[in-house]
This record gives sequence, C-alpha cells and structure tokens, in this order.
Amino acid sequence: AAGVNNQENWNEDKENIRTAVAVGCRQVQDLEVPCVEVDPCGDAQSAAEGAVLGLYEYSELKQKKKPVVTAQLHGSDGKEAWQKGVMFAEGQNLARYLMEAPANYMTPMKFAEVIEQKLRSVNSNVKVHIRSKAWIEEQQMGAFLSVAKGSDEPPVFLEIHYSGSANANDSPLVFVGKGVTFDSGGISLKPSSGMDAMRADMGGAATVCSAIVTAATLNLPLNIIGLAPLCENMPSSRANKPGDVVRAKNGKTIQVDNTDAEGRLLLADALCYAHNFNARAIVNAATLTGAMDVALGSAATGVFTNSSWLWTHLYAASILTGDRVWRMPLFEHYTKQVTDCPLADLSNVGKYSRAGGACTAAAFLKEFVTAANWAHLDIAGVMSNKDEVPYLRKGMAGRPTRTLVEFATRLSQDKQSV
Repeated sequence: AAGVNNQENWNEDKENIRTAVAVGCRQVQDLEVPCVEVDPCGDAQSAAEGAVLGLYEYSELKQKKKPVVTAQLHGSDGKEAWQKGVMFAEGQNLARYLMEAPANYMTPMKFAEVIEQKLRSVNSNVKVHIRSKAWIEEQQMGAFLSVAKGSDEPPVFLEIHYSGSANANDSPLVFVGKGVTFDSGGISLKPSSGMDAMRADMGGAATVCSAIVTAATLNLPLNIIGLAPLCENMPSSRANKPGDVVRAKNGKTIQVDNTDAEGRLLLADALCYAHNFNARAIVNAATLTGAMDVALGSAATGVFTNSSWLWTHLYAASILTGDRVWRMPLFEHYTKQVTDCPLADLSNVGKYSRAGGACTAAAFLKEFVTAANWAHLDIAGVMSNKDEVPYLRKGMAGRPTRTLVEFATRLSQDKQSV
C-alpha cells in the first residue's frame, strides 16, 4: 500500500495526517473558536482521528476548562470514513478517560458502571454482568482474591457480552484486561515518586472494554466477550505477604514472592475463566511489567503469542492505526524460570529477577492457557504519553485501543475458522 514504511511499520501518510490535523485543531482551540471544519486530506478517517484525539484532555475535576471545540468534516467527501474515525478516536478517548481518572474516583465498581452505561447507550445486543466478591469466591479465583484482599475496596469481576454476529453461536473473540485501579505494590511497596501514575494500572481493562464499546458502536458483525478482574493492590494487615502461596482457579499453586507482580495473579484466574467460552481467540492486555517499558519504551506494545495467525492480524491492524505492536518471545527458556519454585507450582517472579522480566511474566500467564490462539499484550510501555505521539496530549494514552478495534474489524471479515 502507498504510504506504508516498512522500516517504521506504519502508514506514514496516515500518521502525518493525524499529526497535522491535531496540531491545527489545537491552534484553533487556543483562538477560542467553537467549531473547526477539517479538510479530509484524502483520508477522512485519519483526519477525524487526528482531530478527536488531538483535542482530548481530561479536565473533569478542574473549574477552569479549555474552550470546547467541535470538529466536523469540511465538504461531503468521505462522510462515512470521517464518522468511523470519530468512533475509533472516541474509543481511545474513553480509555484515556478511564486511565486518567484519579483512583478515588475510578474504583472497581465505578469502572464497571461507566462501561455498563456506555455499552447500553450504544447497542442493544449487549449483556453486562458486574460480578461480586461472592461470585469470585464461588469461581475459586484464589489468585485474584489474594490481590484484592489487601484493600477495603471490594473486587469486581466485569463480564461483558456483545453479540454482533448474525449467529449467536459463533465462537466469540474474548478480550481480557488487567483492572488494577490502583497499584501501590502491596507489601512490596513501590517507590513514592511517580506512584500516582498507578491509577492507570487498569489500562488493560480500559483499552479492551473501550475497544468493545467501539465495536458495538460500529455494529461489527462478530461476538466479543470482555473480562476484567478489577481491584486495588494495597498494603494492609490483610494483604498478600512475600512468600505466601495462593491457589489459582485451575488448581495451580503460586508462590507470591513479590506482591507487586500482582497483575499476572488477576490474569491467571481471568484467563482460566476465558476458556469457558469456546473462543476463536483470547487476547489479553495489561500494564504488566516495567521491564516491557525498558525493552521497547513507548514505541510499540509487546505481543507474546502462540499463534502466527493471531500475530499476523494484530500486526496488520497496527500498521493501519499507527499504534504499533512488536512480537516478543514465548520460549520454554522463560517458563523454566517461573516453574522452578521452592514452595509451589509456580513463582510469580522469574528466578533471575530482573532478566527478561516481560518474558517471564508472559511465560507465567502461558501456564494458564490451553487455547490454540492466545495473545498477551504488555502495554506498560505505552501507558502514558509525554510527547512521543504528536497527536496525543501529555497524559494517559489509551493505547492500543484503536489497534484492538481494527483487529476486531479484521477478525469479523476473516471467516476462516481456526
């Protein structure tokens, strides 16, 4: 395709349009002009994304807000593409809103309620289950519960069903997202500098749920299920202690050597549960490891997958959205480092602590997956934006929501059964 830069792994034309339109819209906002007409620049979808993403800022809690600017398409060329771009960008902005909101506002229950309200307002083919602690206990999700028990905020397991396929029995795409609404590290307390950013440790849940809201808005012809274990990770007299052993839903025992490696405990149980749905594919997203940020920074989301078919679709989607993915290894080499454990079946940290941290975390998750098509997206590196993505302001990024939506779109068109 024209504009695809094989070195950069994205469509340069699209990125340039997003950037240019975002810059222009912000200039207009500074002039306090209430409405801006945007030239489609030959690609109305990218222009709309640039406008809607570029203008977004979280200002819910400020008395003094920037003037609101509405962006609309100039002329009538590409109306549908423009509308699609608006929906894609609003999906990412929903994820940004959820991630940016302070943890005392965006609690597990509040998160679930926001998603429920959004879904109900866009599509009637949705079911939302906000599961309580009692349900989580019945499901024997001991790993998830062990993280939640350190906080006074009750855990929630959010389960959303979007039935867009003509056939209700079509195998669904299952999205799973880590939903730690605040991560203090627990007893293995994080340093206080920058800890406030851990209000966005539910970025996995935010991006996958926002992607489903967008898919429902677009009326995509496929079935999608979203699963988000939601809780806080806090230090208290009831919290997990280093060395504790907990039992996951599939019966495997886990030695919690570091209470700050909690995301994989939530996901272990959610991934076990995801196997109940005869999924076409299971894709999980999580701000899982600082090591992912060290490896790739904010250039791309790390993808660990057992399926080349899945990888091909994710990669193709990301070239179009400019919100890139990069494949990482799922070697047995890393599995050995989490299964060599003194007290339990698995340790929640690799035995060489710092080496390959994103890879050992992925290897840990793989121990809870039997499905043939599974991908784990580590989004810790793309969680926030300073100035790297020019069409996003500084703040929580909501990445890679648009890539997930584009991926779901491709899956809805790819009728091959896997």
